[in-house]
Formats: sequence, structure tokens, C-alpha cells
Amino acid sequence: MSGTDKVQETGAGAIARAAAALRAGDLVILPTETVYGLAADAANPQAVARLYEAKGRPSFNPLIAHVASLEAAEEVAEFDERARRLAGRFWPGPLTLVLPVRRPARVCDLARAGLDTVAVRAPAHPVARALLEAFGGPVAAPSANRSGRPSPTALEAALEETGAAAAAALDGGPCRVGLESTVVALLDEPRLLRPGAVTRAEIEAEIGPLAEAEADAKRSPGRLARHYAPNAPVRLGAEAPRPGEAFLGFGPGAPGPFNLSPAGDLREAAANLFAMLRAADATGPSGIAVAPIPEEGLGEAINDRLRRAAGFVG
Repeated sequence: MSGTDKVQETGAGAIARAAAALRAGDLVILPTETVYGLAADAANPQAVARLYEAKGRPSFNPLIAHVASLEAAEEVAEFDERARRLAGRFWPGPLTLVLPVRRPARVCDLARAGLDTVAVRAPAHPVARALLEAFGGPVAAPSANRSGRPSPTALEAALEETGAAAAAALDGGPCRVGLESTVVALLDEPRLLRPGAVTRAEIEAEIGPLAEAEADAKRSPGRLARHYAPNAPVRLGAEAPRPGEAFLGFGPGAPGPFNLSPAGDLREAAANLFAMLRAADATGPSGIAVAPIPEEGLGEAINDRLRRAAGFVG
């Protein structure tokens, strides 16, 4: 069966079939508001191993456990007042919390990369939420790309990357956010492990200053140096392309066809980032040159992904 043959409508019957596939230890492609995920039963180490294999993902890189609600999250992780405050403000939505794992663990060791912590979030996409409610347990769902490749923000891209490994795929349309979730560790002092659509300023407004990531970086997904990478080398801070390069522009007047946001809107740029990286890479360029992106707000997350695509972050 081809990847396209696995596409299902998103009605109750399709959700029930996808939940049954998860219970059987199979993999499912599902939409979230951030990117498309490749999902497995987070309690089933054999299913999680199949997920790692499908992605080619290093086993030391922990996976996020997706749940339907704060109540479900508290069955997976130990919440303190800071965690409840952030969940109350930003869930359901693109924020992942790294917390001590609750024992007995409902997320297997393999999904946690052997750590005594667990990354957990409640996604906002209605299809993802319907599947999580039907399944009734935590679901490990990293982005549905091969490890190190740009994350898919449309079903077609997800099917191209990992569709052959999935027993079912649910179509939720284009992803609204287009970047993986913000990751915050709440183990001692709060730390921003991965920037995303929920910004540093928004988090600090709720719980105070965030420390830097180094002490807990291994506890977050997406911390490999060369991550989100296309086949062509990526050059950052480019004012214009060199001969043979594709160019990802930003703002008014940037040459096409790959302008992350002609209006200079960081949210639009985030939503377009991975799709345009893929499209530029598909032209077979000698490299991909990327225009400067402002560091403020959502630009911090965009530049984090771009530096990883270029191999600059350890």
C-alpha cells in the first residue's frame, strides 16, 4: 500500500481506526498545530523502537509525550505550581514542559531516552486532540520527517518522509504554527531548552526569568547540532544568493520565489520555514542562502532552526 492510500478522512471512524492502530503497536501520521507528527503508543517500547527506526532518530534524543489534557499530563509527569501555571495559560498549544516523570512511568524508558524526566504537551489541533482522547493514553509523536530533515507542515510532505512506516495517516490541512513547540524545563530553575511559538517573553511573564539551556539541553528534543537540515548546505545572514544558490528571502523586495514573508511578518515566516526549505532544496541548488531574520520574538525560534539546519549549534 502506498503512502497516499493510507490517507483517511478525519471523521469519527477514521479517528477510531487510527486509535486502534496505535493500540496494536503501529505508527500513525497525525496533524498538530506545530508540524505533522509520527505517532506511537508512548508506553509501548516496541512501538517506540519502530518509530525511532522509521525516523532514523538517535535513541538519546527524547520524545515528547502528547496528551489530551492537563489531567492526563499529571498522570505522566510530576507538576508543580509553575508547571500548572504555564499549562493553564498556554495549553492546549505549542508549549512542551520537561518535568520529573511520575512513577510508575506511563511513558517508557526508550521514549524518555533513559532519563528520569519526561517531555509532555497538550496539542491544540482538533484532529490530534480527537485521536488522543480516543486512544486514552500518552502518544509519542516527533515530527514525521526522517531525522535531521526539515519537519513536514503538510500531509504530503509527511507521507514522503515516513508514510511507508505508518499504518494510517490523518489529514488536518496545513499546520498553523509551522515550528515545533517551545520546550521549557522546570526541574530547578526554569530553563528554555528550545524556542518556539510561545516566546520567552510570554513565558517569563508567567513564571519569571528563564535560565539558559545548557544544564538540561539533553532533556529536550531537537538539540542535535545539525538538525532540520536539507540536502544542500545552508548559508545564513545572506544579503543575496551566490551563483547556483537558492535564496530564502525575508521582507519586502526580497527576490522570489522563496520569500518567507514579503510583509516581514515573523509568524508568517515561521509557518513557511520548513516548506520553503524543502521547496528550495528540491531545485537541486549548490546551497541555500537565507536572508537575515530578526532575533526578537518568534525570530529566536526561526533562527534556532536555521542555525541547526546549517550545523552551527551544539
